[in-house]
Amino acid sequence: MPAYWLARSVINDPVAYKRYTDQVPDIITRHGGKVLARGGKFQVMEGPEKFKRFVVIEFPDFDSGVRCFQSEEYNEAARHRRENGAGEVETVVLEAGEFTQ
Repeated sequence: MPAYWLARSVINDPVAYKRYTDQVPDIITRHGGKVLARGGKFQVMEGPEKFKRFVVIEFPDFDSGVRCFQSEEYNEAARHRRENGAGEVETVVLEAGEFTQ
């Protein structure tokens, strides 16, 4: 069953953040991921308006999404946005399907 990365971010240092975003698409692809939405037009319908960039990435399954996020290569790339406050990001991996009983 597919799973999705849902990420929202604020970019504080575009130059440093770009060093991260330049590397990530290839890493995601190597882990079976497919970018469905990255940047682009958005409208916050409810909740805080702090975040200004949104990303949705589909993975073949939940474990693939988790492995990608926890991989050494991803974390090396993410270092560029994590260090010195280049960006603030919240990322969730969500398994597709209806699980509410």
